[in-house]
Formats: sequence, C-alpha cells, structure tokens
Amino acid sequence: MVNLENQIFSSYQRNPVLFDEIFDQEGQVKEVYSKLFDLYGGHSISEYVNLNEKAKSSFFNQGITFQVYDKKKTKEKIFPFDLFPRIIPPEEWEIIESGCIQRSKALNLFLWDVYHDKKIIKDGIVPMSLISSSANYLDQMIGLDPPGGIYNHISGTDVIKHSDGQYYVLEDNIRCPSGVSYVICNRTALKRALFGVFDHYKTYSVTNYAENLLDLLETVKPKGVDVPNVVVITPGMYNSAFYEHSYLAKTMGVELVEGRDLFVENDFVYMKTIKGPQKVDVIYRRIDDAFIDPLEFKPDSALGVPGLFSAYKKGNVTLANAPGTGVADDKAIYTYMPEIIKYYLNEEPILNNVKTYHCSRPKELKYVLDNIKNLVIKPVDEAGGYGISIGNRLSDKEVEVVKAEILLSPRKYVAQPIMSLSVHPTYIDETESFEQRHVDLRIFTVLGKDKEFVLKGGLTRVALKRGNLIVNSSQGGGSKDTWVLKT
Repeated sequence: MVNLENQIFSSYQRNPVLFDEIFDQEGQVKEVYSKLFDLYGGHSISEYVNLNEKAKSSFFNQGITFQVYDKKKTKEKIFPFDLFPRIIPPEEWEIIESGCIQRSKALNLFLWDVYHDKKIIKDGIVPMSLISSSANYLDQMIGLDPPGGIYNHISGTDVIKHSDGQYYVLEDNIRCPSGVSYVICNRTALKRALFGVFDHYKTYSVTNYAENLLDLLETVKPKGVDVPNVVVITPGMYNSAFYEHSYLAKTMGVELVEGRDLFVENDFVYMKTIKGPQKVDVIYRRIDDAFIDPLEFKPDSALGVPGLFSAYKKGNVTLANAPGTGVADDKAIYTYMPEIIKYYLNEEPILNNVKTYHCSRPKELKYVLDNIKNLVIKPVDEAGGYGISIGNRLSDKEVEVVKAEILLSPRKYVAQPIMSLSVHPTYIDETESFEQRHVDLRIFTVLGKDKEFVLKGGLTRVALKRGNLIVNSSQGGGSKDTWVLKT
C-alpha cells in the first residue's frame, strides 16, 4: 500500500512487480505527475465520485456510446472514462510519434509493392504464400494506383509500455481504425469536470484532428479536381462506432452518408440531395471491403454503392482507406515489420516489435504448442480483442481446445509472450477507490500526399477488470485522457 496523506490515493495498492507509470519502485510519485497528484489530492473521495458521475452524465447526454456484440444480442454502452489522465513526457512522445510515422510510411510502401512489382516477395523477404492466403488480399487491387499513392490514409498503432520501461508495438490497424473521437471527447469531459488542472501543464491540443484529417484527405483528391467534395460513409446507426462516424463528419464539416445516399453514373460518384445530385470526390469509408460494392464484392450487401469500385478503378473517386489495406495489418505480416521497415526505408525500426511466433512455420508452431501457457494466442484477422486466448488464464481443457483450433488452421494464428503492460491508477466504481489497471495507447497517424499528421494524444485504453490485459472497449475496457506535454 502506498503510504500517502493524499485522500484519494490513501488506499492505493501498488504491486512492485508491475511498471507503475505514476509511482517509482520506492513508492514515490514521479516528478512529471507530482503536481497532478497534489491537485487531485485536494478532493475527497465523495467529491471525486460526484465529479465522476458528472463525467458519465456528460458522455450520456452527448450520446458517446458504442455497441457490444455477442451471440444473443447487441448492447449499447456508455464509453467508460477515467478522470485521472495519463501523461507522456515530450522525450517519450518524440519516439512514439516518429516510430508511428515510420511504420505508416513503410506499410504504405509495402502495400504499393504487393499490389504492383512484388519486389519484397521476389527478394525473399516476405513469402508470397503469406500474402495470397490473407483473407484481406484483394486481386481487384493488383496494378491499381490509388490517388496520391496512399493506401493507409489513417492508421491506428497500438503501443504498450512494458515492464522494462520501453515502448512496444502490439499491432498495426489500417483497415478502419476507430477510437479517435473518444480521444477528443475525453479531453472535453475532463476540462468540464476539472478545468483548473490544465493551468499547471502545457499540453498539446487534440481538437485539431478533424481539420488535419480533412486537409490530408483533400491532398489525395482525384486528378482534375480543384476543390474536392468529401463525405464519410457509414454502415448506419446500428454500427458499433456510429457515434464516431457522425462526430467526424460533423467536425470536418462534411456530409455523413449511407450507401443508399450515393449512386454511380458514368463511373463518377454522386450524392443525392434535395438540390439534385452532387459529385463526390473523396470518401472516408467506415465500411469493410466486402460490403463497399455489391457488383464487385459481396453481392447481397445493402451497405455499399453499386459501381463504386469501378469509379475507383477509373481514378474518379478516392477511397480512404484504400480497399485491400487489410493484407498489411494481418498479424502474420506484423512479424515481418522490422524487415519491411529496413527494406523500404533503409532504417532501423524506431519502435520495438513484440516477439511473435507465426503458427504457419513448423518450428514456431511446435514452440507455441509446447509453451501455450506462457503465450497470448491471437487470430491474425480479428479486431476488438475478439478471439484472443491468454495462456496462463486457460484451464487444461481450454488449452487443448485452443491447440486443436491452431492445428486446424495454423495460418490463422500468431502467438506472443504475455507482455507486462504498464499500469496506471484508475478509479474503480465498485470499490470507490483507485487501483492499478493495465493500459495501452492507440496512436492515430494520417498520411496524405507528401505530408503526414500524428494526433498528439492518442487513446489510452484501460483494462478495467483487475488483472486483465485486454483493454478493448468491446471486452469491458475504458479509457483516459492522454496528455502529451510540450517542451
């Protein structure tokens, strides 16, 4: 227990084995948090509970929710938010930001290569079997040049701080990375509840994301377009991230559309309006590849736009992110990221990869099966924390089930050591006290033509269940405001 006069943290239990981002090994508050610690300590638990309830009400009144799917029904939940922020010093942020830009650029070059010359395959760096067997590899994208040469316009890089104090990338998300709206809403909620705390720290703003996203999307407009018309396309109000879709459209000042609001004529895309058709030039899509065009992909899709991919192939509309980007955020490709960065950029990786075993390789498969209790097993093509098995949490019977699933389809699984994610003091409603909880960080990088932008904040996700390592909101996780300090 941390022996402190501070009321809020008086019952805080510190496990010295874990890397606590606020307290050092002696239980002393780290310098970067000292002022914040004192400011929060000026409140009693009852006052803090009241502030916490106000934050929840703020989220509810704004409709800041997400959908959780299970086999029986869909539940809509308020996004859990913790009022105690996470602080990232400038010297650490410099490493994170430069590392995320490096990865995004390398992945974009990789995507161009695998859909064009395939040099990295011919040179024996990445096997063609890994590419062709990916469910997200699209033959329709072969030889197609996306406007501006950009595939992964928006990337979400999931980063952890390990017990050694170093940052590691857990995975790259470049299909439809979500969560950026919660970054901004977390900041707004914290300012409403405890505005005074910002007077004592020089932090970067996170409210400039939408304007930068729009600016960079406009740089990849189709040829011959002067002032592009940008829209956000959503599957609709029942999608888990619909709040984010509507929020981004609103803050960018563009239309939020569904597939039924658009049509294609002579290989150009138009939006239906009360004033007649309006040509659309750039579509920020939040619809998966399979559903964007029933004439090209899933024929029974009611979410997409018939003829959209034909317009894209002709270069008459930009799709962000480009179809087929999922082949690069396949977790099997993640194992090659250090080599991919060196191959295309001739640079050493700035951010560490977690040691990863791909079960399609016989030696690595044997190691995984023999050491499953010490590993995290992940499907290569799932998101949201679904399908993950943490070895030391499995019963002997469950271990055998996971082994059977791996053997049935080795290509589908990777394994990683059970990493010790850093912990951050988090307010827990049930105990009305602060407790250690594991956290990660999703960084949002936007690539445009010859320019890039990284949101200086990111989404700190919290595993709210004690001892849990899975931080995804769909698995019961929450979030914190993330402060990147200015120098």
